[in-house]
Amino acid sequence: MTLPTAPFSPPPAPPADLPRTAGELRAAGHRPRGVRAEIHDNLLAALRGGRDPWPGIVGFERTVLPQLERALLAGHDVVLLGERGQGKTRVLRTLAGLLDEWTPVIEGADLAEHPLAPITPESRRRAAELGAELPVAWLHRSARYAEKLATPDTSVGDLIGDVDPVKVAEGRSLGDPETIHYGLVPRSHRGIVAVNELPDLAERIQVALLNVMEERDIQIRGYTLRLPLDVLLVATANPEDYTNRGRIITPLKDRFGAEVRTHYPLDVAAEVDVVRQEARLVAEVGEPLLSVLARFVRHLRESAVVDQRSGVSARFAVAAAETVAAAALRRSALTGERPAVARPVDLDAVPGVLRGKVEFEPGEEGRETEHLNHLLRRSVAEAATELFAGIDLRPLGDTVADGALVATGERVPGTELLSALPELPVLHELAQRAGVAADEPPPRIAAVVELALESLYLARRLAKDADGTTTVYGP
Repeated sequence: MTLPTAPFSPPPAPPADLPRTAGELRAAGHRPRGVRAEIHDNLLAALRGGRDPWPGIVGFERTVLPQLERALLAGHDVVLLGERGQGKTRVLRTLAGLLDEWTPVIEGADLAEHPLAPITPESRRRAAELGAELPVAWLHRSARYAEKLATPDTSVGDLIGDVDPVKVAEGRSLGDPETIHYGLVPRSHRGIVAVNELPDLAERIQVALLNVMEERDIQIRGYTLRLPLDVLLVATANPEDYTNRGRIITPLKDRFGAEVRTHYPLDVAAEVDVVRQEARLVAEVGEPLLSVLARFVRHLRESAVVDQRSGVSARFAVAAAETVAAAALRRSALTGERPAVARPVDLDAVPGVLRGKVEFEPGEEGRETEHLNHLLRRSVAEAATELFAGIDLRPLGDTVADGALVATGERVPGTELLSALPELPVLHELAQRAGVAADEPPPRIAAVVELALESLYLARRLAKDADGTTTVYGP
């Protein structure tokens, strides 16, 4: 199974050898298959073949994905429950990769109807008139995934449909099914509809989905048009809202066959993997600093001063990594040093820039930056302790304490930082532990040495004096 095309990118052109009429399609032995059957068969084929059905999904392998796979194999509509920034939408978008790459549709039809199983009155009439000559087009799977963000202004017409005044003006009666302008759900026939933040839909809009999910028909303006719609409905919601006391009506909640809880990455390694995958870094950010940021986010999620009901999104760690990389690139431009490599001093840019992405508890106003700086220092100490475990840092600390002052800052290149220190065996140990070879460029070695110096400062074995642009480690 190839990777799915992004839901909003133009689909590729279909192969030229595919059948182009209903007769050719029937002669080729093609048989209509429901969207749930497609997903069921393709998911099973991927699992049996050892292929990953969920490209790009990190940290859910043993928790969320097994539950989701069971729901899909059962043919259930699914709602993903979780706080913001847990990758719910990302998971839903990968569902398109479980559809057949190409599927036949009636060319020119309003809905994606199968040429051998039309459902609208107009398509049935065309099929009866044209027979084997009914024209066939081919739809890529990326075009069979539709996504809607639930907003207060969403209407029944948006999701289900409404009477088209233009068709009425042409002389058709209001009771004529062909006067309907179809909404998102019918137009996703034989595909997947994803509704983000489902409880944000007004109750009357939620009611409009009931028939679609259970009876598979649609009701518009007082009359019912029965369409055997073939749609997989998936949704996301915040657990706090998705309760009988929240903003979801009980009958709609009851119609989802599966509720799957998502979560933030369970360990530091998974958090780092997410950042590596999602962040667009304009400079090198080594694994030690990514570990610092991953720990920082985890501490924020556990802090009593942070409003945990709103959560701390994985996007925070991604934005933090991008900010650190940007600070390193800026320093590289100011000093002319290449390559641009992030150092611990670049972490100072994170609290001030990203403070607004975290919601604090009432009563903490004015202390936000203080809390962020404290947790960031704690994260640096933990990451350095784990990285340098077993290495004796006393020779480095003693050297600086004896007068080898080391400066760092936004205008201090890595070569200058290293030149302040004599040749010490411990420096090679530090670089080796961080996976940096001795012959690599000075900026990479300087990043590791600075982390060791910062850890000595946090352990109160060195002092640090900062004047705003330059920081000096000393006795």
